[in-house]
Amino acid sequence: MVREQYVTTTQGSSSPRLVPDHIYKIGIYGWRKRCLYLFVLLLIIILVVNFALTIWILRVMWFNTEGMGLLQVHSDGVKLEEGESEFLFPVYAQEIHSREDSSLLVHSTENVSLNARNENGDVTGRISVGPEEAQGHTQKLLINSHNGNMLFTADGEQAVIGPDKLRITGPEGALFQHSVEVPQLRSELFKDLRLESPTRSLSLDAPKGVHIKALAGNIEVASNMDVILQSSVGLLVLDAETVRMPSLPLSKGGVSGNAQGLYEVCVCPSGKLFLSKAGVTSTCSENQEC
Repeated sequence: MVREQYVTTTQGSSSPRLVPDHIYKIGIYGWRKRCLYLFVLLLIIILVVNFALTIWILRVMWFNTEGMGLLQVHSDGVKLEEGESEFLFPVYAQEIHSREDSSLLVHSTENVSLNARNENGDVTGRISVGPEEAQGHTQKLLINSHNGNMLFTADGEQAVIGPDKLRITGPEGALFQHSVEVPQLRSELFKDLRLESPTRSLSLDAPKGVHIKALAGNIEVASNMDVILQSSVGLLVLDAETVRMPSLPLSKGGVSGNAQGLYEVCVCPSGKLFLSKAGVTSTCSENQEC
């Protein structure tokens, strides 16, 4: 509160005359002062609560000079010592490694997707593993062994299997819709090898020959219609201790006095074979079944 006094003089008189005092009040009083104190008190409370929440978050999240709890931040990346990590949004990383004493497990309730992008941000490769199927999209698929040898590669034109041996263990075998080119095809030990075409033809072709060998069993060729063995230039050789043709047709004519049941094999000009009862001389011309 400031008090001011003004001194005035009258004309013709030198004695000063005092003017009544005027009092001016400077400051905040009344309800404005109480509101200001209340606002300051509320601000202090908010600061204290924020400070307490900050301390609580630091203690709960285990913030320290090396990182956040078990998650350590180094110059070469982020390392999780123990426990599991959960990501709610996409993760962008150059490399992801597991700990030395455990495997790397990626788990999701829906699917797990891995995308590779170029410098423009376009997806060049994708692997997605879902609850029902796994999909992969890439220009070329390459699988190598631990020592760098190629195991399998596939692109838009062909698929190549690197190892010397391909083993199929399914009970129904392997189904090929088109031709298959292999240097050798064999079954497992003590198992049968069966080549079958239920509704179409089956063809075995090779520029230098086709070798079919059974070391400890039989070779059976069954067909609903014809079985054709054809050689364009060479011979057809049946080299065996015994050659049997049990279903050759028998001619109706016969030779009297043949009690031993001997027959001779006759060949028609068309190549058809038939049996005729043997006599002193050939009976094929007499009992033609061509």
